[in-house]
Amino acid sequence: MNLQKITLAAVVATTFGGLSSATHAACTNDVWNKVMERGKVVVGVKADYKPWGFRNTDGDIVGMEIDLAQAAADAMGVELETVAVQSSNRMQFLEQGKIDMMIATMSDRADRREIVGITQPNYYTSGTNIMAPKALGFTSWEDLRGKPVCGKQGAFYNEVVTERYGVNIVAFTGNAEAKQALRDRKCVAWVYDDSSIGSDLASGDYDDFEMPLSSEDDNPWGLAVPLAEKECVFGHFMSGLTFNMHQSGQLVELEAKWGIQPTAYLADKNAAYSDWLAE
Repeated sequence: MNLQKITLAAVVATTFGGLSSATHAACTNDVWNKVMERGKVVVGVKADYKPWGFRNTDGDIVGMEIDLAQAAADAMGVELETVAVQSSNRMQFLEQGKIDMMIATMSDRADRREIVGITQPNYYTSGTNIMAPKALGFTSWEDLRGKPVCGKQGAFYNEVVTERYGVNIVAFTGNAEAKQALRDRKCVAWVYDDSSIGSDLASGDYDDFEMPLSSEDDNPWGLAVPLAEKECVFGHFMSGLTFNMHQSGQLVELEAKWGIQPTAYLADKNAAYSDWLAE
């Protein structure tokens, strides 16, 4: 499906056709209108989470999520500007209007839905695991109890593994710092998304490390618009775009483009949303 075929008129008509009069009246669409008027959408993305968002040798931010952001900008008929965000500030940037939208490896959680407008369907998913030296021979999460484990500030799984397995989280502001601390033996493991760890292990830069445990707490990733616009034009536009990208298989194609191990989640969504009349 060619995303350029999505027209603003069709989206607006579909959006407001399905809204109650009360919801319609509450929609000011301030951010959407601002984006349309200036001809540019500012999207918060990761710059340290290869291959979903990272800086190439020229210093440009590239990756699967940046391609998703570009698809959104193209469908909206505007230019794309990306802003690097961290797990610790991405929701604040959206709340404060520093960005118009966020596509930044954020797990979709109930507490976050109270702060930002996470649209449906979700566009990706991941679970929690660790990267640890092979020499340590970890075989279960219980092996980590009482031990120092590196983590990323703002990541929800820091609290989860602390409460569940009694680890001592040593939090860092960036992934690079956390992984260097692991190399420097300041912690016995790094707890993070299995998707990112798998990418690191496949890079050839971590031959002495492994992801030895069973992943836990699989969580879909949610892109977010301002909370006030989730049920308005912006939110419904992004919901439709994500649905179309699942249905067309474009998200599966982006996964392959960036060398990401195929996930059952994208394959399942592609099958579930497929056109039953299509040959």
